[in-house]
Amino acid sequence: MMDFFNQFEPLLRTFWFIAIPASLIFLVQTVLTFIGSDASDGLNADFDGDMSADSDGPFQLFSLRNLINFLLGFGWGGISFWNSIENKTILILVAAVIGLVFLFLFFFIIRQIQKLQEDNSFHISKTLHKTGTVYLRIPENKTGVGKVQVSVNGSVHELNAVTSGVTLESGSVIRVLEVVDDNLLLVEKL
Repeated sequence: MMDFFNQFEPLLRTFWFIAIPASLIFLVQTVLTFIGSDASDGLNADFDGDMSADSDGPFQLFSLRNLINFLLGFGWGGISFWNSIENKTILILVAAVIGLVFLFLFFFIIRQIQKLQEDNSFHISKTLHKTGTVYLRIPENKTGVGKVQVSVNGSVHELNAVTSGVTLESGSVIRVLEVVDDNLLLVEKL
């Protein structure tokens, strides 16, 4: 195997020595991603390489995964254009640009995948101004607590509620006016 690489010029051999390990690590990372085993790339940087100002998820610029993506593009780009580009400095620059394209292509793909995510976790603040029905009678003027059923994200939630108006009987249609605390709503009859 080494005889195969020894016949190449040193720069081409370097491209091969970058491309093959990067490809193998990339394949392992891809398999681990699809089976759900990789929670992170295992490296913790002492600085923040977050490239997204308005994104929900962090894009770490300096991570093992991004290094592998860059080296994958760099190595295979150098090998691919070896016979096409005679000037070795330009070849290295083209390979570096291809590595950066691979890196930012990964960012783009992950960004598109993150757009598919949906947060269906329940937050009581999402009930504000929603309508629902009284499940257990709510006494007048905040003198007692009843229960209402309110639909949020297609799921019905049973929550404690008070009213500042008249007593609301079971089955009454209500609207949420205010979230009093983490477990109490102020409602009115519709």
